Amino acid sequence: MRYLYTSAQMRRIDAAAGAALGLDSPALMQRAAQAAFDALCRRWPQALRVAVCCGSGKNGGDGYLLARLARQAGRDVSVIALAPPQDTDSQRAAEAWRASGGFIHPFAGEHSLPMADLYVDALYGTGLNRPLQGASAQLVSALNASGVPVLALDIPSGLAADTGAVLGTCVQAVATVSFIAWKRGQHTGAGLDACGECELAPLELPAHIFDEERAGACLLDWDTLQQLLKPRLRNVHKGFFGHVLAIGGDQGMGGAIRLAGEAALRCGAGLVSVATQPEHLAPLLAARPELMVCAVSGPQELDALLERITTIALGPGLGQRSWGHALWHRALASGKPAVLDADALNLLARHPRRFSAPTVLTPHPAEAARLLASDTASVQANRYAAALAIAERYHAVVVLKGAGSLIAAPGSAIAVCPWGNPGMASGGMGDVLTGVVAALLAQGMDAWDAACLATAAHARAGDLAALDGQRGLLASDLLAPLRRVLGGAAHG
Repeated sequence: MRYLYTSAQMRRIDAAAGAALGLDSPALMQRAAQAAFDALCRRWPQALRVAVCCGSGKNGGDGYLLARLARQAGRDVSVIALAPPQDTDSQRAAEAWRASGGFIHPFAGEHSLPMADLYVDALYGTGLNRPLQGASAQLVSALNASGVPVLALDIPSGLAADTGAVLGTCVQAVATVSFIAWKRGQHTGAGLDACGECELAPLELPAHIFDEERAGACLLDWDTLQQLLKPRLRNVHKGFFGHVLAIGGDQGMGGAIRLAGEAALRCGAGLVSVATQPEHLAPLLAARPELMVCAVSGPQELDALLERITTIALGPGLGQRSWGHALWHRALASGKPAVLDADALNLLARHPRRFSAPTVLTPHPAEAARLLASDTASVQANRYAAALAIAERYHAVVVLKGAGSLIAAPGSAIAVCPWGNPGMASGGMGDVLTGVVAALLAQGMDAWDAACLATAAHARAGDLAALDGQRGLLASDLLAPLRRVLGGAAHG
């Protein structure tokens, strides 16, 4: 349930199922059609008019068999064929539809799309690797413009199964039934909006069918992550839980470093110091007296702080002027475990280095593009590859932020965060995440565990805060929910 697979892996799993269980392709196709029809009945019990749009491959075959099941159940079903079936299995499925009394109508432009209560997208499956053009793009555009809900079979047509990128144009489904296993592209980037609500139909395949395939990617699991925070003993003091030094807040940007520092406190760091511009000293102390705020005019003033702290949170409001640049150099020269965000990442892109101390980088797509000397569109076209490339280039754990945030480590698997909401697309959210990661590093976690738990906790806190509404959600609204999210993890 947690693992995410590529289209190549899915082809091998299909073959393994056939070899181990004696299941041929038509048998799996029938199971898929039944699972999709069951989902249709649960979600749209009142949809009497159903139009199934079929492609020429096996995804289209699933559609023909679904149409047959729906017709047998008494629904008024139309089938629109983008092209005639090309393989034997799909041809047999089309014949089964005709044998039930159904007709196949060729797609002849947007006006040939019949009226329906529900459309079913059975055009293209996971093997699509080129942009939709011509009639296929026209049909997808007509589906999206119809205002009628769409159920996608396995994956919305036009979505790259391995990356979540849109191939020219893409069906925007209300729901998607994913057959056998999750696909990587369903859980990050544009795939989240394209798929709508996803449900998995394992098709009754036993677990050992997947034994030969190492997924390489998985969804974060909260039950597992909670176990990383052990209950605290009673005979402890603040020194047991680390000392974070948050460095940033150039002129006019004191709010960013305050958010990072307070998030570190809320997530259990024993002590949090803030190194910032002198002008921010009084406002920060007045707003959050638990922070130990130090006015720092230059890098030499960091040395005494760096000697006694555990972990560095570097970047919120740092800027790229000479002040921030100098502090950046001095902080990284200390060799302390660190989390880098915002302008600390922009400076890293200008002055690349590989890290030997435990380090977490938390770029958004534009910062990721700078770290790779690339562009944002290329990053978003393959978020998995981008996150792994940054991890390898800088020898650090990477949190590539965005819809379906990714956590990657050098030479390692990649994890996907299934929580979070659009309300979190507002200023300061990344500063809060920086503080969460720093607090967990300070409490003794390795970089991978800290990044995974921090990303999950941050997203889940955002979901709790959004219960009052997503629009207008502030970064500071996450601070109290963070305490509840991680407090529950620490105490069972």
